[in-house]
Amino acid sequence: MGRRARGRRLQQQQQQQRPEGAEDGAEDGGKRSQAGWEGGYPEIVKENKLFEHYYQELKIVPEGEWDRFMDALREPLPATLRITGYKSHAKEILHCLKNKYFKELENLEVDGQKVEVPQPLSWYPEELAWHTNLSRKILRKSPQLERFHQFLVSETESGNISRQETVSMIPPLLLDVQPHHKILDMCAAPGSKTAQLIEMLHADMNVPFPEGFVIANDVDNKRCYLLVHQAKRLSSPCIMVVNHDASCIPRLTVDVDGRKEVLFYDRILCDVPCSGDGTLRKNIDVWKKWSTLNSLQLHGLQLRIVTRGAEQLAEGGRMVYSTCSLNPIEDEAVIASLLEKSEGALELADVSAELPGLKRMPGLMQWKVMTREGQWFADWDEVPRSRHTQIRPTMFPPKDPEKLQAMHLERCLRILPHHQNTGGFFVAVLVKKSPMPWNKRQPKVQGTPAAGREATALSPEAPMEGTPGDASELDGQAASGTGDAEVPQAAEHSENSDDKKDGVCGPPPSKKMKLFGFKEDPFVFIPEDDPLFPPIEKFYALGPSFPRMNLLTRTTEGKKRQLYMVSKELRNVLLNNSERMKVINTGIKVWCRNSSGEDFDCAFRLAQEGIYTLYPFINSRIITVSMEDVKILLTQENPFFRKLSVETYSQAKDMAKGSVVLKYEPDSTNPEALQCPVVLCGWRGKASIRTFVPKNERLHYLRMMGLEVLVEKRKEGAPLPTEGAAGPGSPEGGAEEQLAEEPQAKDTSGPGTTPGCEQVPAEPG
Repeated sequence: MGRRARGRRLQQQQQQQRPEGAEDGAEDGGKRSQAGWEGGYPEIVKENKLFEHYYQELKIVPEGEWDRFMDALREPLPATLRITGYKSHAKEILHCLKNKYFKELENLEVDGQKVEVPQPLSWYPEELAWHTNLSRKILRKSPQLERFHQFLVSETESGNISRQETVSMIPPLLLDVQPHHKILDMCAAPGSKTAQLIEMLHADMNVPFPEGFVIANDVDNKRCYLLVHQAKRLSSPCIMVVNHDASCIPRLTVDVDGRKEVLFYDRILCDVPCSGDGTLRKNIDVWKKWSTLNSLQLHGLQLRIVTRGAEQLAEGGRMVYSTCSLNPIEDEAVIASLLEKSEGALELADVSAELPGLKRMPGLMQWKVMTREGQWFADWDEVPRSRHTQIRPTMFPPKDPEKLQAMHLERCLRILPHHQNTGGFFVAVLVKKSPMPWNKRQPKVQGTPAAGREATALSPEAPMEGTPGDASELDGQAASGTGDAEVPQAAEHSENSDDKKDGVCGPPPSKKMKLFGFKEDPFVFIPEDDPLFPPIEKFYALGPSFPRMNLLTRTTEGKKRQLYMVSKELRNVLLNNSERMKVINTGIKVWCRNSSGEDFDCAFRLAQEGIYTLYPFINSRIITVSMEDVKILLTQENPFFRKLSVETYSQAKDMAKGSVVLKYEPDSTNPEALQCPVVLCGWRGKASIRTFVPKNERLHYLRMMGLEVLVEKRKEGAPLPTEGAAGPGSPEGGAEEQLAEEPQAKDTSGPGTTPGCEQVPAEPG
């Protein structure tokens, strides 16, 4: 029992023993009750009369459904999960879930509650998202669900499953992302939606470098590192994490045929900071903290962020605005104000036919504004001057009925918790028909991929975006054109910079940036004449199509310990914008330096994190292995050749020592075998082969092959037993022999990344 639970129980016992009418703290001279000293906390009462009064007055809930709405808000939020769709083994995970773990939940009761077998979300494509009536608390605490919970934790760490709230999955789906799209995620942390966007870029796993990319931004420096951790699970070379205030995120430039051109985005996700009253089911603190003041204070920021997004959206592009708030001040009011300011440049898309099966409410056409004291205003003219700093004209619906009708605010979506057992959510999908009124011109999005499609030349005829004419429309502040005026000078500086010639992208020089957060190391692209690359190229027989110019490291001095790779489009962005952009992380780790690399033909070993990106270019050091070989390699630390199949031994016996690729190809004639390809990093020693695979990824592959690793009862130093397989054997060679022939397993991530887990454990756990 947890500390809080013990405290609550003790408090309840004392209340039962107390005489009627006695008040808390009345005994012992008004001292704190014993429960307080024990660390107990009073249960949060899920009541807020002002909340109920406000939303009943606004009529956001259909007539006759109010009680169901409130009952749903008081229930814990059920757990939902999403299978990573772009991985080639998504079908294998789905098969494993349906035929193993979900079957174990049949006829199971937890705390007197019958567990319903999880069901797929009807509106999510290809049965890749599932809903269960189990709360997160029950999943964590119940012994009967330990195996299922362990599966979820392990697969989440491997990037194969995302434990994501149902309504959070909606915005990326409505963005309609294609692999060639340039995408901006303006308020990205903690990163579950960003992960969905990355998956959509990699819809075709046969293309290691999609033409599109995701730039994921967050204003909070610490949350950016959480975002990095989430993105790294998906191992994509097409993601960049940056740290800026979304309301004034800088305009970026790219190089197109020797010209500096402005980057516009095909898709923008604008999931803005909000009051969060749609999350009452999981964030119960909101019950006592809720006030209309939160919405009034956030409205201006939300409007500035979405306006900045609209400025950077390419003509023909799509932007999704979303909040986890039910309040029209943060929802319809922001959209209506943006549409009015755009003067027809933006329009709400009708997405009623998209995501069939999703229950939704149309957007409101009329609403009122309420102060935290409960005073209502239906029109800006009614607001006294003393309230003008708190309440703004953009918070009210347009007065002109024709203008209001033309906005089609009913095309917005509001998700209510009781309709499909979810949280509350608001989504609006905007399409850009023409440049914003304060823009001169900008490019159109084309239907097919084309280089430089999203950029427009910097010229006197096409100046950078400035400030809208009526500054009062933006809550008294100018539309966020901050930094745009400096772009031409910055572009000129980058052309003349010696660092750029060497492929070095340093951190931004702004002193203000260095006052908070971590100091990031530079991104240094490997020059063509670097002597480091030819031995790597020769050792792995890299094909002529290998994009060597996209290799980078995070240090300008000393030995390069890790090599990362980005797509050519992100390389272009990095080289042209390092003065204006605070990059936290980008690229995928593909090679790591061996501790004793000079003893081998190549000083760098392959990294599992980037093997699926790198593998298509490698033409040597590949060993094809059987499923039985994979089981042995993943359950034994350092198996000798004689433990592996004859076919594997024949391929490995004449190879020089060093890093190898272990490739499993599915056998279509054996439907019981794993039916997706597997690529692992390994090391060919003197007389053995070992794998360099993170723990959770090991567990994943073993599960897909029918082996459940029982890690819950593992003792320190004990081997991991498996079901249906022999336990891992000890290496037969002595410790000295292993040290002499194997590289160190320790693998440190580069500066500015979360710590790597690419360590080879003694056992697969």
